[in-house]
Amino acid sequence: MLLARRPLSLLLLVLALLAAAPIQAMPQLLIDMRTNEVLHARDADVPWHPASLTKLMTALIAFEAIETGQASLSTPVITSANALSVAPSKLGLPEGTAISLEDALYFLIVKSANDIAVAIGETIAGSEPAFVAMMNARAQMMGLDGTYFVNPHGLHEPAQVTTARDMAMIALTIRARFPQYDTMFSTRTVEAGQSRSHANNELLTGFAGTDGMKTGYVCASGLNIVATATRSGRQLMAVVLGANSSRERGEMTAQMLFSGFAGGYRGMGMTVTQIANRPGLIAVDMRADICGANAANYRAERIAEFPLGLEGQMSYLTDTIVPPTHRATILGRLASNVPLPRPRPAMAGGPVPMMAAGSAAGEIAYGDSSIVSLTPNQPPASVPGVPLPRPRPLGL
Repeated sequence: MLLARRPLSLLLLVLALLAAAPIQAMPQLLIDMRTNEVLHARDADVPWHPASLTKLMTALIAFEAIETGQASLSTPVITSANALSVAPSKLGLPEGTAISLEDALYFLIVKSANDIAVAIGETIAGSEPAFVAMMNARAQMMGLDGTYFVNPHGLHEPAQVTTARDMAMIALTIRARFPQYDTMFSTRTVEAGQSRSHANNELLTGFAGTDGMKTGYVCASGLNIVATATRSGRQLMAVVLGANSSRERGEMTAQMLFSGFAGGYRGMGMTVTQIANRPGLIAVDMRADICGANAANYRAERIAEFPLGLEGQMSYLTDTIVPPTHRATILGRLASNVPLPRPRPAMAGGPVPMMAAGSAAGEIAYGDSSIVSLTPNQPPASVPGVPLPRPRPLGL
């Protein structure tokens, strides 16, 4: 649906554009997930602050660690003082408390818990900086030349940037390589004890066929989203960056998806990989318009420009959906001198064990806090304090 615009003569329009201050971009991207064809794109190459969309890369690194045997869904993730030092949104478990990596991923994706993002990074890489280095190495490997990470959660750092194109690439990689985790992205609620945490993806409860993925918000970015939906066998992905409100973000994304399913876009004759980023540009900073002195004026402008979902206006979020709920288990506090997960000894041709925080290269921390150097095929008996499995009695 095209919104009506006030008619202007060509001359008046040109004069108005010349006199106006530069207009903030609001990147948009719509992709056919089966072919990677770009159905619609606007400013998809413009640098932007990712906010919690960052956690898509955090999740991708975790999924790959599970795939290579460096971790498992049952690997304990322990909250450290460093993890607890980050700002909300966070889970806020007491220092030393453990949850499984599976539950940690649900809290990462659904609750968007910043402390859990750090804890996952520390579990996989040994430290937060080492994990961020993995994120940037992975981005480089994927050709995401418009993306750079400073942290694993997305709290604002001026140097932490991405583009709609790059975020779509990360999301497409997750959906193509790790379909076994689709439920994590379609889940709206995580329960732990008496607490319930809800995802901020407005489409999960209002747009039929929605099956993911992630939202994000900081003042500098506005409201961001990567959303996927399936209807009549077609799978589409929409990216919107810089929305002014959850209403605008949800309605704009749903409108794009609805139009895509209805054949309203002819396509752009390219795949998402063919979009060329513009990394030389400075990332747009929305703080003045979202949280600063101009916030009230900007909100009024956006309401006038995009009123969908307001009272008396049409809405694309009218379906009633009850998305899945996941129940997490808090494993409790663990002794601080027990660095988990306990890696298996390295084996020739096998995965490299994870290093515990503070371990040097080639060293593995075991439960008694001893540090030993392991080489391929070194028997575990050389590890002090770690008993070998007892042999099964004969005849059983």
